[in-house]
Amino acid sequence: MGEFEVHRVRFFGLVPAGVRCMAYQHRGCRLALARTDGAVEVYNFAANYFMEKAIPGHQARSVEALCWAAGERLFGAGLSGDITEYDLERLRPARTVDGFGGPIWSMAANNDGTRLAIGCEDGSVKLFQVVPGGVQFEKNLDRQKGRVLCLSWHPSGTHLAAGSINFIRVLDVRSGNELPQRGSKKRECVVWSIAFLSSGTVISSDSFGRVQFWDWERGTLQDSHTVSTSAVLSLAVSEEEDSIVVGTSAGATYQFQLLPVKAGGQEKRWVRTKPFQHHTHDVRAVVHTPTALISGGLDAQLVIRPLMEKVQKKGYDAVLRKFTFPHRRLVSCARKARLLLFQFSQHLELWRLGSTNKTGTPHSAPPHLQGPEHIYCSCVSPCGSWIAYSTASRFHLYRVQHEGDSISVKKVPGVPKLLLPAYQLQCASDSGRLFVASDRGSVHVVQLLEPGGCKHLHTICVWCCSGTREAVYLLASSADGNWLAAVSGDWEVHIYSLKHFKHHCTVPTYSCAVTALAIHPATNNLFISYSDQQLFEFSIPEKQYTAWSRMVQNSGLHKLWLERDSPITHIAFNPKNTSQILLHDVYMLCVLDKSLPLPDNNTLLVNQSTLKQLSEPARRRQLHAFKICKKFQPLLFADLLDERCLVTVERPAVDISAELPPPVQQKKFGT
Repeated sequence: MGEFEVHRVRFFGLVPAGVRCMAYQHRGCRLALARTDGAVEVYNFAANYFMEKAIPGHQARSVEALCWAAGERLFGAGLSGDITEYDLERLRPARTVDGFGGPIWSMAANNDGTRLAIGCEDGSVKLFQVVPGGVQFEKNLDRQKGRVLCLSWHPSGTHLAAGSINFIRVLDVRSGNELPQRGSKKRECVVWSIAFLSSGTVISSDSFGRVQFWDWERGTLQDSHTVSTSAVLSLAVSEEEDSIVVGTSAGATYQFQLLPVKAGGQEKRWVRTKPFQHHTHDVRAVVHTPTALISGGLDAQLVIRPLMEKVQKKGYDAVLRKFTFPHRRLVSCARKARLLLFQFSQHLELWRLGSTNKTGTPHSAPPHLQGPEHIYCSCVSPCGSWIAYSTASRFHLYRVQHEGDSISVKKVPGVPKLLLPAYQLQCASDSGRLFVASDRGSVHVVQLLEPGGCKHLHTICVWCCSGTREAVYLLASSADGNWLAAVSGDWEVHIYSLKHFKHHCTVPTYSCAVTALAIHPATNNLFISYSDQQLFEFSIPEKQYTAWSRMVQNSGLHKLWLERDSPITHIAFNPKNTSQILLHDVYMLCVLDKSLPLPDNNTLLVNQSTLKQLSEPARRRQLHAFKICKKFQPLLFADLLDERCLVTVERPAVDISAELPPPVQQKKFGT
């Protein structure tokens, strides 16, 4: 593996936003998730739960509810009072419609995905039709006093259940009339979540910590379970309607199952079967898929717990996953200048690396670039003289001058308007050109001019090759300035000649999403990692996979490597050893040495501690290609500054917890 001088950076003060709401698309196996800062993420379960799309938020935009409708269309609603449809190709809000009921607290789509119901601050429930151009108002249902906090359609689409403070209402969709109310005004009880089953049972969760089952036709309470001393905030039902999952403000989730009272009997009852404690704060959203229970909390964690009795075979689908950080890079490095650029939702921070002495004190440079819009992407040039970032409406380019500990940042005037918005930025290794991936499926090549200007050189049309205008989300340029690799939302990897600005070739299509890619500075081989943890090496000059890559596919990677639950997010190369490749995910740093044999499944994958105890001849016999270090966790970024110097950026979970609001107090044994 070699010895490296390590800059261990822990001053990236990132605090991920909490999870507000979720929506699962059964047909496409996708999970949409909205965070407290208004950002929306889409996870592809078929691609090993990779976060394939991210729509940055806005300071003035909140999302209280999400739902899928009309197949692949995603809608959101929030306290602004608007219904928003998201463009999942260009990764932005596409169109909005005013709900005319004040802030929207809840939204639900019927089974056919042809209608949306919204619950508003003014107590109204409104119906909208989903039409090709967006949504169209249909009718108002009976109005009551108090905001409508939760909604659920009956599977037939004829009735709606609505929950608010002290009351549960069932509304006839055709007439708009309200059936008799269920509730109590003795003490204020907030109905946080609701579900309407095909049998006619209405399930509610409330601020008293109860999960209750109602007969909506008779208006009677069938059963009640007190699961927590704190509020039960979220509830979800399985497709078969024989299992539910609930989340509480104490960070716990519980599963209920519909089981026979007696073995072989016909009578069934809801029984609490499985408690889980994976969160420290409010569990604001839960989802029940055919094989897993999913929960999202204000601690920013997305937890996917498999139902082992539903998993067909042990492997990747049987692993408990916890996602806290986005599956994309938020850190960029200026190797030559030894600067780090940290991307937050609304500002950037530029830091200078100090010397790796005993104290390890870094020197910071304080420019903060603030605004109401969230930042899509950012980068700093290798020489440290340029900073670029983009929001939804503006592209920004800055000239950086630094001498010693003093740094000045000046905005570059006259930036071409066609550069906005950008979804990915990549600077050439000589800092002479900037590659700007637009949301329209194209890449703009910009020349960076001294002393501080820019010039648009060419636009590479990626969508002309792929046939889709999906946003380009990954870029990689070669060190010699001849090649550029681009990946858009269709997961195809296209390679372009920067000498002639022409399409060179396309990497053979693979079934999973690309999570990281980089071009080797000496060989111009493109190294690609996919969401199923497979690794490929593609020769750009020869337009084919390399012999090493074919050997990997024939031999297969180690079983434990393939079962990892975190995608590779960055690839780098050792400039002095062409066979060494640096890879990392959130939980491990790996140096892959192509000159060594691949380990088989009978070999210990993480074997560094074992190798230290062996003699030199025995150690050589036990060496294999993967050298894995798990010392740095959680690892957000790792790169080689030179052949002997490594920089790592960590964000310890305890540091994030220290900045979160205190959770609901729980009495513990002995206290």
